[in-house]
Amino acid sequence: QVQLVESGGRLVQAGDSLRLSCTASGRAISIYSMGWFRRAPGKEREFIAGINWNGGRTAYANSVQGRFDISRDNAKGMVFLQMNSLKAEDTAVYYCAAELRRHGVDVFPSSDDYNTWGQGTQVTVSS
Repeated sequence: QVQLVESGGRLVQAGDSLRLSCTASGRAISIYSMGWFRRAPGKEREFIAGINWNGGRTAYANSVQGRFDISRDNAKGMVFLQMNSLKAEDTAVYYCAAELRRHGVDVFPSSDDYNTWGQGTQVTVSS
């Protein structure tokens, strides 16, 4: 069983940068696809970014394309989300997710594609 723990969320100003981390424990995640999602107040959880097992494929939501960057360090069992040029509308709880049922050749943009989730970390962007 894999446990995912997100960290790095905090209050920042619009235009700032922030890096979120997701640390996996219990089992190696090196062969699995990973993703970042977020849920803003009063909204559905939405896909933000995904990465395949070796980092060779990534995908982003249109709303963060060009501003956010997903990466991973398989040796450390970690996935990162670098967020630049933050906006007030980026305020949300950010979740890390892992798809552990199949080899992570592809990137998965739907929450239904993931079977393991972290508890989330709050990001608040003040304008």
